[in-house]
Amino acid sequence: MLRLASYNLHKCRGMTGPHAPERNLAVIRALKPDIIALQEVDFRFGARPEALPRSLIEKETGLVPLEISGRTGVRSLGWHGQTLLLRPDLARQAVIRRLPLPGLEPRGALAIRLPDITVIGMHLGLARSSRRAQLARIAAQAARISEDHIVMMGDFNEWRDDRGLESLAQYRIVTPGPSYPAPMPQLALDKFVISRDLRLLRSGVFNEMPARMASDHLPIWAEITLP
Repeated sequence: MLRLASYNLHKCRGMTGPHAPERNLAVIRALKPDIIALQEVDFRFGARPEALPRSLIEKETGLVPLEISGRTGVRSLGWHGQTLLLRPDLARQAVIRRLPLPGLEPRGALAIRLPDITVIGMHLGLARSSRRAQLARIAAQAARISEDHIVMMGDFNEWRDDRGLESLAQYRIVTPGPSYPAPMPQLALDKFVISRDLRLLRSGVFNEMPARMASDHLPIWAEITLP
């Protein structure tokens, strides 16, 4: 079984600040994921320094971040604000690939190939036209780089399951529930997309404290097994 999660950190500023990454780390620790895709792990301007301190991640969560070549900035944790954290044994097996994406604003996805499964983390654009183009690119590249099962997860910025996701028709779309805004979630912006032969055991939105204060998104989680 693999326990997966996705979490938009909102630069570790909660809804309105201050910068308090210890809250986000506590949420990740409580989720107990094997792999978690993170969005907005870096500050947005200037040298884009890390908002989630690399030095605290393994100590506080037991997970390790990807070592990404070509990070957005020398002081960044992620690429286009994204990274994945993995159990150390999985991190040692991971082959990482960056997937540049089209759109009005700079975006990219991160893919990791593991034995028997490829996991892709993403943060899609604000315009539906951009999201459609980005998902078409991700689906095409996923088919080329993966020899087995695929999971995509992240902040899709899409509140509908019947529009904008047409290029994912061959997959199962899993929307655990409303995840935004964290204090009173109304929109299901965060999703999983899984190969149809993967077995979904459980999924949900993590809404316990301090998740409702740590970011503007609540994290989502899913447990899957390979066939």
